[in-house]
Amino acid sequence: MSIERLDFAATLARKAGDLGMDYFRRLETLTVTKKGHQDLVSEADRDVETLVRKALAAAYPEDGIVGEEHGDVEGTSGYTWVIDPIDGTANFLTSIPQWCVIIACVHNGETIVGVIHDPNVNETFRAAKGHGAFVNDRPIKVTDSDSLSNGSLGIGFNGRTTASDAINCIGALVSKGGVFFRNASGGLMLAYAASGRLIGYCESHMNAWDCLAGMLITTEAGGEVAPYDAHDTLINGARVVVGGPGVFKEICDIADASFAPLEMKQSA
Repeated sequence: MSIERLDFAATLARKAGDLGMDYFRRLETLTVTKKGHQDLVSEADRDVETLVRKALAAAYPEDGIVGEEHGDVEGTSGYTWVIDPIDGTANFLTSIPQWCVIIACVHNGETIVGVIHDPNVNETFRAAKGHGAFVNDRPIKVTDSDSLSNGSLGIGFNGRTTASDAINCIGALVSKGGVFFRNASGGLMLAYAASGRLIGYCESHMNAWDCLAGMLITTEAGGEVAPYDAHDTLINGARVVVGGPGVFKEICDIADASFAPLEMKQSA
């Protein structure tokens, strides 16, 4: 069942990416509104999510749907689809080709399908629980690095949490001889961690539509992921820490020392 849903989600993500690229090529026509600090949205985000929702409702009418731009749909099947139509909207709206479409599927508190599609370079990172991780048709695996000084660590930042989270994290990493990377798309950075391009990724808080797919893909690629419950993440989001086995503990130590307690974020 998870493989069937993975194949469907990967095909759908590519269709959604095609629509997103159509808008990306004519950015001057878009109407942009601001949802919050460093949080923009356009009709491209809404229309891409609408395309995905319609396809999911037609194929899996009993499933729930959670998306960034539209209201939640309660399901009866126990399956919930989670959508970020354009992760990296700030990049998208400023003609930076670093954005992606994210689709995940959750069942009984576990993520069973994850897809991150980058239409700019035609790469589809994907995984189904227990079946490995791939980019297009090639298997992927996390880094085998055993040192923070060998490779770059992705560090996320968002307008919902205190700036000191990222600042402290960068300082701690650099003091250990590491290098940080940020491209303003948490989904892509998680995909890069899963495929060994980054040694890991951490962010003090991510919404479900940003992180669930990437955390599953990382796990299936042999990486370590800080414990989380997918159902709780749907409601509250999560702290995200992932990495190759040789560096994961050090990344966790940096995150623990740098990030404010999770309960403070949920009340913020």
